[in-house]
Amino acid sequence: MHSGDMTATPQEADVASPEISVIVVSYNTRKMTLECLQTIRDQTTTPHEVVLLDNASEDGSAEAVAEAFPDTVLIAETDNHGFAQGNNIAIQTKARGHYLLLLNPDTLVLGGAIDRLLAFAKAKPEAKIWGGRTLYGDRSLNPTNCWRKMSLWGLLSQLTGLSSLFRNSSLFNPEGYGGWSRDSEREVDIVTGCFLLIERAFWDELGGFDATYVMYGEEVDLCLRARAKGARPRITPEAEIVHYVGASDTVREDQLVRLLRAKTTLVRNHFPAWQRGLGVTLLHLWPWSRREAARARAALSGKAAHGASAEAWSNVWCRRGEWRDGYR
Repeated sequence: MHSGDMTATPQEADVASPEISVIVVSYNTRKMTLECLQTIRDQTTTPHEVVLLDNASEDGSAEAVAEAFPDTVLIAETDNHGFAQGNNIAIQTKARGHYLLLLNPDTLVLGGAIDRLLAFAKAKPEAKIWGGRTLYGDRSLNPTNCWRKMSLWGLLSQLTGLSSLFRNSSLFNPEGYGGWSRDSEREVDIVTGCFLLIERAFWDELGGFDATYVMYGEEVDLCLRARAKGARPRITPEAEIVHYVGASDTVREDQLVRLLRAKTTLVRNHFPAWQRGLGVTLLHLWPWSRREAARARAALSGKAAHGASAEAWSNVWCRRGEWRDGYR
């Protein structure tokens, strides 16, 4: 439940009419959040405000932000709302910009990326949702900035391991746009919510995130609903950020359980009716197939890493009661 009152006194950004509201939802990422906010300040010339909702962090995140960045509009919650609802609350209650930029706290803004992404949006208004290029901390390509929507073929490739064996193949790794290094402008199905720009009016038209998706899948659902309304999301390599990935969700098995719940919900909500049953079956067999493959590799190689992978996937499979029904 939204706490209503902020536990830290926010100061509205000293911008009369911000063009962009940068929305950051944080949870126990104090150091990264502070670094992220510093790069927003250093790398952005567009009139903007930063609205940060802290999901009841226990690491002093809200207090640190209030001290180091008093111009940030801070919403310090006493409950953890998750990513989707956290963004909804921040936008509904505080955002004033014409554009909304969703930005993860485990990111660094590089080379004027926010300014560049806004310029791209103005040049390609028909897209309605825009994203950039993401890098890992070592500045190598992080290909998770965008995705193709799930399909039966994609799920089958995942189940059989073809998408892992042939990551650079657009045929066998369709969901990951295999083989594309994200170095060209392109229309995509889904822009990842770590760095997603959208006009406030269109966000309101879509009703924001579906809060059913507590963690993972919310931007997929948003983009698919947007496409149904004529949007054609695009990314540009000219706007780059670092995205460390998964900083607030550090237990791999828990990540996979949440991911499977989200993907199950997406299949049921967005696949054609005649494909849903088969789609759910293919998705639900994926952890089992990964477990068996890891067990085989461990037996053949004797490597501890393969044994650990087999154990992790086995635990995810044993926890299927948590994810097989998706989010409700």
